[in-house]
Amino acid sequence: MTRLAMRFAAVDLGASSGRVMVGDVSSQKLVLTEAHRFPNEPVKVRDTLHWDVLGLYRGVLDGLRAAGPVDGIGIDSWAVDYGLIDEAGRLLGNPVHYRDARTDGMTLPIGEDKLYALTGLQKLPFNTVYQLLAEPLAPLAHRMLLIPDLIAYWMTGEVGAELTNASTTQLLDVRTGMWATGLIDELGLAAGLLPPLREPGSVIGSFEGTPVYAVGSHDTASAVAGVPADGPNFAYISCGTWSLVGVELDEPVLTEESRRANFTNEGGVDGTIRYLRNVMGLWLLQECQREWGDSDLAGLLAAAADAEPFAGVIDVDQPVFLPPGDMPGRIADALFTAGRNVRSARGAIVRCILDSLALAHRRAVREAAALSGRRVDVVHIVGGGARNELLCQLTADACGKPVLAGPVEATALGNVLVQARAAGVLHGGLPALRAVLRETQQIRRYEPRGDQDRWQTLENRLWG
Repeated sequence: MTRLAMRFAAVDLGASSGRVMVGDVSSQKLVLTEAHRFPNEPVKVRDTLHWDVLGLYRGVLDGLRAAGPVDGIGIDSWAVDYGLIDEAGRLLGNPVHYRDARTDGMTLPIGEDKLYALTGLQKLPFNTVYQLLAEPLAPLAHRMLLIPDLIAYWMTGEVGAELTNASTTQLLDVRTGMWATGLIDELGLAAGLLPPLREPGSVIGSFEGTPVYAVGSHDTASAVAGVPADGPNFAYISCGTWSLVGVELDEPVLTEESRRANFTNEGGVDGTIRYLRNVMGLWLLQECQREWGDSDLAGLLAAAADAEPFAGVIDVDQPVFLPPGDMPGRIADALFTAGRNVRSARGAIVRCILDSLALAHRRAVREAAALSGRRVDVVHIVGGGARNELLCQLTADACGKPVLAGPVEATALGNVLVQARAAGVLHGGLPALRAVLRETQQIRRYEPRGDQDRWQTLENRLWG
């Protein structure tokens, strides 16, 4: 007999912190609480930037102890990065950070058009396929495990690759949902390096007697499952360090126009396609805060609200903004080149970031709709960016569409919902799960204001 209420632990590993959240779920409620949060700080050793994956694992275990008894555990994280294990299951070195420079300038011995038609992924220099070809330890490895699968392996002893995260490697056939074995052979990678695939909702194994479930282990897959949409005609922006901007589809879009527009087709929960573009996101603001030593985000946003709007906009996806370092200086240099001198004005720099992000959101939403044929009536912003009222309003203004902001914890909620359905406490497809979110989570609506012509002029100025 199905229990009326159950508790699930969502392990959510982000690029700057990890946390363990606990979801109390019944058919009438979904309450999320934080059990434990811990930093995720990369470590540079000589010339290579690594993740401290053992520190992350310790944080996960501490969080699960703090959570207390639960009925299931699900793990999600950022995409593309991995650990290599040998035949005895031992880790071969700390995983390398996707912002490391080892793949700069790399090319693949296969045409970009052919690769896109097979994998559906946009060209990004840090995709797993590039990392593996730059990986000196690959010939010594028995298996490659993406970060959530590595943590799950340490917890359960079971080896596998969850589909939504596997779809970000550029080694998965987007049409069949299977590893692209021909491509793997053509690239000279060992056929056995990639583990068996598993679906969200399947049981991986157990940890101290508790089931460990495969969820949408790419955090954006869980975040999109956590979008409280009502019907199919929506765009989403999973807004944090990155802004993942797109629409949810039943089939991939593999046209040459889609490839040239740099859109990606990633796997989602229940066999959906996350058709999206990666936009640099709040990384620019986070790096400015780090450089300034200024943790007063509210004060910076207030200064940005008072700053002159549209005094300068930048293409946030330029490669110069990808690495860590002097972000305010790089933004000021870009604006100075465009005839604006804002080197010492923090409010102006933050306003530039937010105006530019809203403009990039507009462009991505409009192109996703045009290339996919999916009508967009409303834009959902989930994740940490849903707290940023100025960014949400600017995005509504730029897109000319209502913006529904929230839930902030969409990733953890999507993780918990997939577990709850697998355990039998919830039922139905994504529409049914999203109905639970609309009934239980706070969502704020922003109506568009102002003149679309001004946004179009800015868009034309940057991208033609």
